[in-house]
Amino acid sequence: MSARELVVLGTASQVPTRQRAHNGYVLRWDGEAILFDPGEGSQRQMLYAGVAANDLTRICVTHFHGDHSLGLAGVIQRISLDRVPHPVAAHYPASGQRYFDRLRYATAYRDGADVREEPVSGEGVLAVTPAYTLETRALSHPVDAYGYRLTEPDGRRMLPAKLAELGIRGPDISVLQREGALRGVTLDEVSEQRRGQRFAFIMDTRLCEGVYALADGVDLLVIESTFLDEDAGLAEEYGHLTAGQAAAVARDAGVRHLVLTHFSQRYQDPAVFNEQARAAGYTGGLSVAEDLMRVPVPRRR
Repeated sequence: MSARELVVLGTASQVPTRQRAHNGYVLRWDGEAILFDPGEGSQRQMLYAGVAANDLTRICVTHFHGDHSLGLAGVIQRISLDRVPHPVAAHYPASGQRYFDRLRYATAYRDGADVREEPVSGEGVLAVTPAYTLETRALSHPVDAYGYRLTEPDGRRMLPAKLAELGIRGPDISVLQREGALRGVTLDEVSEQRRGQRFAFIMDTRLCEGVYALADGVDLLVIESTFLDEDAGLAEEYGHLTAGQAAAVARDAGVRHLVLTHFSQRYQDPAVFNEQARAAGYTGGLSVAEDLMRVPVPRRR
């Protein structure tokens, strides 16, 4: 199993189909698992995908339409039932607090979950951990919606040839990393910057400034493509993207791997989404999401 990967629970917009469950996505990031937009049936899809409630460390909801949030009730109750020992942060639009409350307490159960509500009331940084910074940007949809972006801190990559050339070896390498210099050799001379990996999650939205800010330079972009390009008018009316629009965002933003998802039930052939994404000029890695698909975060260059 990849230490960093996307696990797709469901890919349908609005209503599930025989082939596609409601939305649901888990980002595994080292020892964490972040659940995005748990639609109806997410708890069952987690079982099929091998994701346990005990794995979850954070929940991120873009907006409170049912296909992105109805699964919250079951997931939160499962966190209680399984006695998850660690806190689970929950991010969601603050304007939808009443919906979160209704879902969290939809039925009677013994509430033992340490779910820490952290509603989103504006753009900016939501959390900073040693492994990543989580931030959000507003999207353009008929209800309040936010996308999420995760950025790993930049690091340093040691250069073995330079270390050997300058006689730095064994424990001295750790000293140099810690102190920044050793016997006249600086860290910059024997290492180079290692760019942190980046991930973005964009659901129901028209094209807007937030879409481009979230997607900028990410290694893995999960983005809705509810409609095909010939239905761009419907996409604009209902606050969605087409396959070509989503791919053009990825193209212009320098995305390394694009995951298209959230498909309208009106379309039967998922291959057309691939075709329209390539026709838009996107040449990077491309996945047309299927339920229970796993997509690794691309290896560092």
